[in-house]
Amino acid sequence: IQQVFKQLFYMINAVALNNLLLRKDICSWSTGMQLRFNISQLEEWLRGKNLQQSGAAQTLEPLIQAAQLLQLKKKTSEDAEAICSLCTSLTTQQIVKILNLYTPVNEFEERVTVAFIRNIQKHLQERNDPPQLLLDFKHMFPVLFPFNPSAITMDSIHLPASLNLDFLNKV
Repeated sequence: IQQVFKQLFYMINAVALNNLLLRKDICSWSTGMQLRFNISQLEEWLRGKNLQQSGAAQTLEPLIQAAQLLQLKKKTSEDAEAICSLCTSLTTQQIVKILNLYTPVNEFEERVTVAFIRNIQKHLQERNDPPQLLLDFKHMFPVLFPFNPSAITMDSIHLPASLNLDFLNKV
């Protein structure tokens, strides 16, 4: 069950983040607030179902960071440093794309300046990020089956002669 929800939450993360990276109309402060609220509801549901150890919440980390990126101030060098230290699950390309797509929804907000985006790129230039922008929503986590050792010892096993396993020797 835990593995199923980890996979499901990864797919939610990938589809939502890919939509955020492709649609200019949803890259805004209010979308960041809505995303963060929805993610907190998912995390609360996981806690209520006792699935917090499944790794499902960790798969949402890039989306959480993208939501926080939309909500942070984007003006000063200190803001750039804060963004770089916060957005560890997002690639440089994803951060820059979100900042380029950021659209103010009211007159109190301002567009992200080109100088600020270049400052972010300068801070993140030493990262070795993969070159892909979008997440692979078809990625499948391996299924893990827990090993439960048997209480029966090998000394107590009797092999019937009809199996023709005479070549096996007890050590």
